[in-house]
Amino acid sequence: MRGRQREAYSMYKRLSSRDYTNTIDMEAKELIDAIDVEENSALLQKITVPEPSNPSWRLSFPHVVVATLSSFLFGYHLGVVNEPLESISKDLGFKGNTLAEGLVVSTCLGGAFVGSLFSGWVADGVGRRRAFQLCALPMIIGAVMSASTKTLAGMLLGRLFVGTGMGLGPPVASLYVTEVSPAFVRGTYGSLIQIATCLGLMGALFVGIPVKEIVGWWRVCFWVSTIPAAILALAMLFCAESPHWLHKQGRTYEAEAEFERLLGGSHVKTAMAELAKSDRGDDTDSVRLSELLYGRHFRVVFIGSTLFALQQLSGINAVFYFSSTVFKSAGVPSGLANVFIGIANLSGSIVAMVLMDKVGRKLLLLWSFFGMAISMSLQVAAASFYSSGSGSLYLSVGGMLMFVLTFALGAGPVPGLLLPEIFPSRIRAKAMAVCMSVHWVINFFVGLLFLQLLEQFGPRLLYSIFGTFCMLAVVFVKRNVVETKGKSLQEIEIALLPQE
Repeated sequence: MRGRQREAYSMYKRLSSRDYTNTIDMEAKELIDAIDVEENSALLQKITVPEPSNPSWRLSFPHVVVATLSSFLFGYHLGVVNEPLESISKDLGFKGNTLAEGLVVSTCLGGAFVGSLFSGWVADGVGRRRAFQLCALPMIIGAVMSASTKTLAGMLLGRLFVGTGMGLGPPVASLYVTEVSPAFVRGTYGSLIQIATCLGLMGALFVGIPVKEIVGWWRVCFWVSTIPAAILALAMLFCAESPHWLHKQGRTYEAEAEFERLLGGSHVKTAMAELAKSDRGDDTDSVRLSELLYGRHFRVVFIGSTLFALQQLSGINAVFYFSSTVFKSAGVPSGLANVFIGIANLSGSIVAMVLMDKVGRKLLLLWSFFGMAISMSLQVAAASFYSSGSGSLYLSVGGMLMFVLTFALGAGPVPGLLLPEIFPSRIRAKAMAVCMSVHWVINFFVGLLFLQLLEQFGPRLLYSIFGTFCMLAVVFVKRNVVETKGKSLQEIEIALLPQE
């Protein structure tokens, strides 16, 4: 009996051990299956939910190219009277009248000041697209008046109309390009504005080549400018409106539709969420001028105005005015001199376009102003040893080309891009208008006083003053300018003006 009990107990023990082992095996298998399921789920999630990527630059690129036509026209009209001025004065009967010749050039600057002063209110009132069309309209009217006039008064009136469009175009172009561009290429697209301006200047030079051989060719130079102006006005009908402006107007669904055109459908929600982050509920309120001149917005407006002021006080326009004389002294014809200046300007702008989203805005500004200061020191050295012969002339020519090149690397394109980035959405258009007005006022006085100051102080002291302003710009940028590379407009706004 006891033997059977021991045998039964032994069999029970073996069965229990086997069942226990089977139970462990089953639990282990279930655990392994669960781990596999989790791994497969994680892998599937990685496959089905990709990491967020940058939107395609190809979607927004055509809209940016159309917008830069306004900058092309700006450059063209800046240079359109340089070569033909002698023929214009002869045909219209004011040859030898330096005051009248100066008015043909400077009347355009007066119109530009008026246009830039009201550009912010126009851009906020009717939208960016219609602002471009309003910019093209006076350029067409003014060009037609200048091309067909037979009197000095008609020429001046035409130049005034053109200047109004020139003043309206650049700030609206900076606004539009900043607001429709993806963050990762915003700097590159912003550089296209400067490149378009260079191409406009060179285009005016190219069109004006036959002016001395063909009687009345200067009229053709003005007629030609109506073509890109008409293209700008018509092409804007098919371009996207700024989603930022639409959002400010409370037109949310239209803003989403435009974001889809510019960034692609998968990036609409992210872009709208970014807009909502900086929405303080006061975007629909009107912006008073007093808000821009003191209070919480004073700092960014001060930075923007000072950057444009230092850009002009660096002497860039004085160098352009005086370049023909310097090159002529070195035995270089004025036409060839303009080509050299244009190539240096365009080359620097292309390099800036490549570097803008790689090294950032601030670094480009610092090295640009520092390079301009070095260039001015070369000009001072050349002026000091002017009587020593050809060596000083070559030094002067080299310094001038280096100055234009380094200007185009940063001081030229960066302010127009940086300022719409650092201005909050609510004040962006009007703050740009204020800063551009400062730019035109100083531009006007530099052009007006340069020759008188040159006669009174001489080139050495004048270039020393310009070089000093360049070094002051280096210090100012180092202390006040923030880097905006790769950041969304809303991230920049929140960083500079924290929500209260």
